[in-house]
Amino acid sequence: MSRPSPRVFFYVQHLLGIGHLVRASRVAAALQRAGMEVTLVTGGSTVQGFPPQGVRHIQLPAVLASNSGFSALADAQGQPVDRAFEEARTELLLKAFAEAAPDVVIIEAFPFGRRQMRFELMPLLEAVRQAEPKPLLLSSVRDILQENRKPGRDAETVELVLKHFDSILVHGDAGFVRLEETFPLASAFQDKIHYTGLVAPEAPSPSSSSVSERFDVIVSAGGGAVGAGLIAAALEAQAILADGRSWCVIAGPNLPAADFERFQAQAPAEVQVVRFRSDLPALLSTATLSISQAGYNTVCDLLRTPCRPVLVPFAAGGETEQTVRADKLAALGLAEVVEEAEVSGETLAAAAQRALSRPQADAPLLSMDGAQGTVRVIETLLAQRG
Repeated sequence: MSRPSPRVFFYVQHLLGIGHLVRASRVAAALQRAGMEVTLVTGGSTVQGFPPQGVRHIQLPAVLASNSGFSALADAQGQPVDRAFEEARTELLLKAFAEAAPDVVIIEAFPFGRRQMRFELMPLLEAVRQAEPKPLLLSSVRDILQENRKPGRDAETVELVLKHFDSILVHGDAGFVRLEETFPLASAFQDKIHYTGLVAPEAPSPSSSSVSERFDVIVSAGGGAVGAGLIAAALEAQAILADGRSWCVIAGPNLPAADFERFQAQAPAEVQVVRFRSDLPALLSTATLSISQAGYNTVCDLLRTPCRPVLVPFAAGGETEQTVRADKLAALGLAEVVEEAEVSGETLAAAAQRALSRPQADAPLLSMDGAQGTVRVIETLLAQRG
């Protein structure tokens, strides 16, 4: 008699960019291909193409960060989230959990991040604790964490991990960066940590992007909510370089409409400004240069290609994660870095010239199959449970 397929309940909340949703979608698709029944619960704005078709998807009423510091929440209409909204979302989340009756629960980022969502995640942790049989509870985190700025936060995270979580899935390569480098108290739960490898897409084939849609330079601003400054400077850099190269500027779905229309109006003929490209990895595989932030998924895309990166790490509101990643890549000779506070047409043009003048770097020897690595870890944990 064959065993039933393991059921996985996967929660992800993106607030500003789309990186968390992209990474979770790649992992969910891999779990589904491995024969698991996946329910992906999302709570941010909708993004074209994510999650992928075939994955059961539950969309909670959307909440977004109302500022770049992530300190407050707003609903889809931009109104502050109140207690009634929180209670309604919590009820929907717990109902979805009960109906899914999962063998495994994955919570993306929490308790290392997403403290704003405690109003619904603490009740979910309690529901997991009381469930019979109790599912495995896993935290899914990127390789580099935002450093906490308030005393006691890291200790509180450790307490939650030890009390509730069976394992921590770190989506990175321990040879590139270890969890304790950005979370110093990780030794308290060292036995729970599993490195899956970077959750990168498959290496794109150049043929997957038509010849007519190849560009020399790709500019991308992630979700776009905080990308206006980067795009404006990139367009200025293009005018300074004036070297005849073709550019594609991907503004992001969350860039304000007025900014998008302004950039489209000022772009010269050799620059195409678009909202979104689902084939970004393929475009990067045939491009010479990339100008972007240093988010997890963007860097994973770049590491799969010979494209030379210029990185402008997002640093508003005391954010540190992208700066750590960019500096590590620069130290390996894999990227040029322009700090966000120094970004301008002149600094981007100079960084682009440096990137274009140096030899193409060899592909780094990093584990890039983190989605499949996640499958292997979960299969092992389920087998150990018996």
